[in-house]
Amino acid sequence: MRYNNIVEGVFLSRPNRFIAKVETSGREETVHVKNTGRCKELLIPGCRVFLSVSDNPLRKTRYDLVAAIKKRENLPDLLINLDSQIPNDAAEEWLRGRSLFSEDATIRREVKFGDSRFDFYIEDKGKKIFLEVKGVTQEIGGTALFPDAPTERGVKHIEELIKCVDMGYEAYILFVIQMKGIDILRPNDDTHRAFGDALRRASDKGVRILGMDCIVTPDSMVIDKEIPVIL
Repeated sequence: MRYNNIVEGVFLSRPNRFIAKVETSGREETVHVKNTGRCKELLIPGCRVFLSVSDNPLRKTRYDLVAAIKKRENLPDLLINLDSQIPNDAAEEWLRGRSLFSEDATIRREVKFGDSRFDFYIEDKGKKIFLEVKGVTQEIGGTALFPDAPTERGVKHIEELIKCVDMGYEAYILFVIQMKGIDILRPNDDTHRAFGDALRRASDKGVRILGMDCIVTPDSMVIDKEIPVIL
């Protein structure tokens, strides 16, 4: 997945979860933040950020904030993609690259099941599979954590995937870790214990839990290697 027209800036503040103030090209800009999570440990005043130029000339905000550099004590800096929309696009590229299923697999996006709409539905060699994608942007000491804010919607998705397995489907949860330099992925029980408990129930029921890191540049993100998920 690749962006066009990336510019660099310095993060100043975040008045609300939808916008940020960024200095770029010698002026202060109000930019759209493409991630409604808290990102408090990442978006701190003075950090370097990367902005994509909007294709819509009529939009109020000219830029989207899509990535930031996180400085870490005694560890290398991390370039983290913050775009909450890109994990699904990166996942589709990865799936269509036949990394998980066969070359004969059919892949569809946004398919409804019960009261939920899952990110992907796949049919492969007689198997019927639902797959839900979760983008991960929080990191502490080499550990990726999800979620960074309570997500009742995420718990609902997990419960629906368990129902899928009970009805004979296969089910996956794919955590797209939007950075490199990660050793393990854990559910963030301190932030939302109910999500972690649901994830553990799902694993016990046969839902496959995958964590994949990404090669990230200011203007691209590509799924790369599997990361251990510690439940």
